[in-house]
Amino acid sequence: MAHPNDAHMPAAGRGGPGVGVLPSRRRTPPGGPSRSPGAPWLGLAVLVAVLVATTLVSIAVGTRSIGIGTVWQALTDSSLRTDEAIIVRELRLPRTVLGVMVGLALGVAGALTQGHTRNPLGDPGLLGVTAGASLAVVLAIWLLGIGDPAGYVWFAFLGALLGTVLVFLLGSVGRGGAGPVTLALAGAALSALFYALVRAILVSDAQSLDSFRFWVVGALGGRGADVAWQIAPFIAVGLVLALLNAPALDLLGLGDDVARGLGQRVWLARLTGLTAITLLCGAATAACGPIAFLGLVVPHAVRAVTGPEHRWLVPCSGLVGAILLLLADVVGRVVARPGEVQVGIVLAFLGGPFLIALVRRRKLAGP
Repeated sequence: MAHPNDAHMPAAGRGGPGVGVLPSRRRTPPGGPSRSPGAPWLGLAVLVAVLVATTLVSIAVGTRSIGIGTVWQALTDSSLRTDEAIIVRELRLPRTVLGVMVGLALGVAGALTQGHTRNPLGDPGLLGVTAGASLAVVLAIWLLGIGDPAGYVWFAFLGALLGTVLVFLLGSVGRGGAGPVTLALAGAALSALFYALVRAILVSDAQSLDSFRFWVVGALGGRGADVAWQIAPFIAVGLVLALLNAPALDLLGLGDDVARGLGQRVWLARLTGLTAITLLCGAATAACGPIAFLGLVVPHAVRAVTGPEHRWLVPCSGLVGAILLLLADVVGRVVARPGEVQVGIVLAFLGGPFLIALVRRRKLAGP
């Protein structure tokens, strides 16, 4: 239908105040088509619903499948003492809760790492967290004879904390301060040193190798509810810091000088982000061992849908990380019945081809 004032409008190219402007054309915003204001919240709600469904699947499916009705009855009736109820409450529920916590932590830590280092191949291990935790666990086994996963937690967490602090100090040396490139280089150098020490100890002590290999493969099995309770406070604080740090990452992505010019305190944003990464990745690695690919792949998959805005990228990465970790754990329990394949191995098999597919489809956007 023609606009009622079309007859009085000058045609394009004839001069006048409306030269070349047609009312039927709309300019596309520089960042692409604008999304509906409610779309991100709807996406978060969908991910939460998928996570709830995945949680129920994780509790119900395993080496022995249990119906959803039986699962619900076991969770709501503590007096029920059947074999299925005991399996649900004492084995699968703590394992699933731990999987949700670790998946959230690694997904969020991966998004923060790629944002702070501006490196599309960055994952939490790039900042020395995994190497520091591995060295601390080996030392705990070798020097103190600790062989229980619950005993590894504090040593692994302290090692992760030490690794991140050293990376930050090394990356801060010089006039430029702790920039993305210096942090990545310091993390690579320190990780190489830590892993060299780990290999030296394992080669010289076979008993340490036997104990360490069960931790380093990355698994949710064999961890009780006590491990989840130990890491819960650190993950909670890390998630809060990550959400507070997310808006600053959009400014840091423009460059440190531009961010300072816009009023961002770069040093505070870096410190907050590194603290969150240390708490999240350190606690997750301490509880389950190094789990590869999750922190690397998840932010790229989420970024292809949400875009680069970190206030949505960070929480969505956490939810997707928890979903993928639980699904990988279920797959590991199903494909090798009556045994199981550790979740770290399953994610390595699935993560590699998935990342290659993202690259080939050119959906691997920069942070």
